[in-house]
Amino acid sequence: MLLPLACLHGRVAQCLSSLLVLAEPLPRPRRGARVRGAAPTCAQAAPAAKMAAELYAPAGAAAAATDLANSNAAAAAGATGRKAGSRCPPSAPAPAPPPPAPAPPAPNNNNLESPNWQSFHPTLRERNALMFNNELMADVHFIVGPLGAARRVPAHKYVLAVGSSVFYAMFYGDLAEVKSEIHIPDVEPAAFLILLRYLYSDEIELEADTVLATLYAAKKYIVPALAKACVNFLETSLEAKNACVLLSQSRLFEEPELTQRCWEVIDAQAEMALRSEGFCEIDRQTLEIIVTREALNTKEAVVFEAVLSWAGAECKRQGLPATPLNKRHVLGRVLYLVRIPTMSLEEFANGAAQSDILTLEETHNIFLWYTAANKPLLDFPLAKRKGLTPQRCHRFQSSAYRSNQWRYRGRCDSIQFAVDRRVFVAGLGLYGSSSGKAEYTVKIELKRLGVVLAQNLTKFVSDGSSNTFSVWFEHPVQVEQDTFYTASAVLDGSELSYFGQEGMTEVQCGKVTFQFQCSSDSTNGTGVQGGQIPELIFYA
Repeated sequence: MLLPLACLHGRVAQCLSSLLVLAEPLPRPRRGARVRGAAPTCAQAAPAAKMAAELYAPAGAAAAATDLANSNAAAAAGATGRKAGSRCPPSAPAPAPPPPAPAPPAPNNNNLESPNWQSFHPTLRERNALMFNNELMADVHFIVGPLGAARRVPAHKYVLAVGSSVFYAMFYGDLAEVKSEIHIPDVEPAAFLILLRYLYSDEIELEADTVLATLYAAKKYIVPALAKACVNFLETSLEAKNACVLLSQSRLFEEPELTQRCWEVIDAQAEMALRSEGFCEIDRQTLEIIVTREALNTKEAVVFEAVLSWAGAECKRQGLPATPLNKRHVLGRVLYLVRIPTMSLEEFANGAAQSDILTLEETHNIFLWYTAANKPLLDFPLAKRKGLTPQRCHRFQSSAYRSNQWRYRGRCDSIQFAVDRRVFVAGLGLYGSSSGKAEYTVKIELKRLGVVLAQNLTKFVSDGSSNTFSVWFEHPVQVEQDTFYTASAVLDGSELSYFGQEGMTEVQCGKVTFQFQCSSDSTNGTGVQGGQIPELIFYA
């Protein structure tokens, strides 16, 4: 099935180029190491071009390359002769220069080392790789890209046909293509070369700004292994700021696993996702799906603001002034999917009621719905979103208190943990006072390799029980599997508190396994066996 051109040349792909920037490179095959050889000298280029001219009938570009190489070699020889003649009698031959070191092949593979280059590459894979983007023996050419930005790419029908059923049908099927040049305006040249490199050598080199275009090419020519590598790259690159854009693309490319990963991020980090620039670039159908999402873990006021931002961007795309009337027009029924009555009265009065996008009658009826005993009928959904239910990983089997511990004087309690699948840490559960009601000031942090990912300075009040008391980060933090993170808390309070004991190094919470180890940041006694930070609060 050929995918629509709009998926690559629309606003979504343009937005993603700026959003998909990774903090750390993926292991292979995400980004292969490229070795770019220095441009060959004239003396080095001449033998290869001459060899190609002798072995194969020069025509077109090959003949031009041969003439250029020969003329360059002659010019180099003449210069050498003139230089030698200035130092020696005319009858004395110039000393032979040392043989040049072999230059690495240029990216287009058109420079072959010697006439028997085959003997220097013992494997089929190596010899095939040399033919990638090479005019030598090429029996088809592709004009790839839109008019004005197209690129001519040489290829070999047999290699393409054994790697793609689409190319097989194109060259050897009942309606085989007989043209020597084939135009492909809907694929980006960089993506097409990545596709061909894989077909010739099994090598996959993906980059953030071309991965979506490569996925399109892999889908179009039915190369599932390359498509899977693209999806894996996107999953690893996924974060709140690009989750909505990737959701739109995953639906278009019919990639259910990527779609599910996008929903995990959007649900858990809904506020960050809805306030991202990428949200304003999604298509209308994806907008409707997100706004109707039951599991969005954010306030309805945030959803309303995000919808207005999208409407302003859509007005600009349609060349309309971003007036309240035009925003209402481009939103259509999407406006009535926002659950405005589930906002607090204060949120509605300070936000939606003053946005001018609601009619006076709608604003009046919603105010009555908040305050009147006889509530009017509304066109907006009345039920709150379910959101996500936080889970808690409790690492101690018991708690205790003593007359001289657990004391706080601004020292740090810290523990390291790792998980076996991605989760979103939303906060920490802490012990409170062991001698009645007390208030604590606390600063919590989550770090990875010494880098602070999230922190919050707040207060909490304990009631004198051995229960844990929740302290939340401003936004949930995505935690990757098989990597240790450090959770820290610095409490300040005059009262002693409970502390945990009989700590466990491994805890199973539903489908997630947590592992714990001591942290060098801990200066107040907390470790695996006992201390503070009894709970990690997370979404999974």
